[in-house]
Amino acid sequence: MALGVRLASPLQPALAALCQAVPRQHRGLSTPSGHGHTLDLRGIFPPLTTPFSSTREVDYAQLEGNLHRYASVPFRGLVVLGSNGEYPYLAPRERLEVVSCVRRALPRDRLLMAGSGCESTQATIELTSSMAEAGANVALVVTPCYYRGAMTSAALVQHYTEVADASPIPVVLYSVPANTGLDLPLEAVLTLAQHPNILGIKDSSGDITRMGLMVHKTRQEDFQVLAGSAGFLLASYALGASGGVCALANVLGAPLCQLDHLCREGQWQEARDLQHRLIEPNTAVTRRFGIPGLKKAMEWFGYYGGPCRAPLAPLSPPQVEELKGTFSTNGWL
Repeated sequence: MALGVRLASPLQPALAALCQAVPRQHRGLSTPSGHGHTLDLRGIFPPLTTPFSSTREVDYAQLEGNLHRYASVPFRGLVVLGSNGEYPYLAPRERLEVVSCVRRALPRDRLLMAGSGCESTQATIELTSSMAEAGANVALVVTPCYYRGAMTSAALVQHYTEVADASPIPVVLYSVPANTGLDLPLEAVLTLAQHPNILGIKDSSGDITRMGLMVHKTRQEDFQVLAGSAGFLLASYALGASGGVCALANVLGAPLCQLDHLCREGQWQEARDLQHRLIEPNTAVTRRFGIPGLKKAMEWFGYYGGPCRAPLAPLSPPQVEELKGTFSTNGWL
């Protein structure tokens, strides 16, 4: 596999050490230590893609195969049914089956975060409870957005408060304005950070100032900020983020875990060099080509990508070549 060759030097020795570094050390980096919740989100979480067969049915065998391959990467845990999991395209039955499948294959010391956000508060509460029964440790709840004009800060605080009150597992807020057209207001985040069952936020906005303010303004709370993309992971860590939920981790999981390790050890020059090589590939599998590009790239690194569900269309041959070139010019292929 191409990634194994690229990691042989200099990343492989450090990665081996990282796999044994439990608990992690945090020299040179200030991160929330936690003083109430038992779940520590520090580290990298890949938001898993959902494998489909040629007939566009969920391919559980391929899902288990990918999970087996990811087992050797020192992820803190996995995210299922996020944006990269084509969550809106899965039936409720499929969503629960995916969570159950991943939980069975996932070591108990790794967290399972499952997307349970729906448009209504009641539906979100019901699905969150079902996700917990299926084995999820944490519920990732995206902002309801269909009636975005009515989604004031007060309405969103009420929504998340009711969900967190009813949830049997901790809740992580999820703000992804590129998909929802709605940014969870900072004042709402600061209010919700005080809820005892709200663990943190995955922020995919890329607004580093906003993320820094979240960390700063919630420093007295048990609240953890997760970077929602690999493109600004180092900058997020420098401001005190706890970890990252990064699409690129489906492809380059080991380098992202190495970046996490370098930041926590205060090895900022090495971290910066690695971050630079991850920016263009990350952009290619997110904003540029999206999930079809992410799934195509997975195939080059030994994982099953497969097709997306319609109406997501596959890449054209010129797009595939452009995508491959992005990984090649940054030394990953």
